[in-house]
Amino acid sequence: MNLVPRRSLFDLDDLFDAWSPFRGDADRAAWTPRVDVKDKQDCYEITAELPGVKKEDLHVTLRNGVLTIEAETRQDDKEEKDGKLIRQERRYGKLTRSFAVGAEVKESDISASFENGVLTLTAPKHEPKAPEARRIEVR
Repeated sequence: MNLVPRRSLFDLDDLFDAWSPFRGDADRAAWTPRVDVKDKQDCYEITAELPGVKKEDLHVTLRNGVLTIEAETRQDDKEEKDGKLIRQERRYGKLTRSFAVGAEVKESDISASFENGVLTLTAPKHEPKAPEARRIEVR
């Protein structure tokens, strides 16, 4: 298996980071966590990597059929006594990710678990309702 090295032409993270309107402003910057979405027989399973996020800083909401994950990670403000930081690749700040699960889904239908920096959400599948066609009388 061949892995694409960092800083290559195919490193899309680097491409989008370079064009980010919030680059360099960690207080306002929002980043999106990596997720896997699995289509199971009766539900969708969303697994999100949230390294460094504490359970109390994690918020999952459902509004108008959109499931949203929000959290914030903070960098420890500590003084380096043995050397200095040369390179920092870990991200800090607000993160957000949203998924359209359908207006039929209720909060009670969704289950969530968080362990070792990995959030797992399950949302049921609902068949979309076919739009009703009504005949309009032409006079």
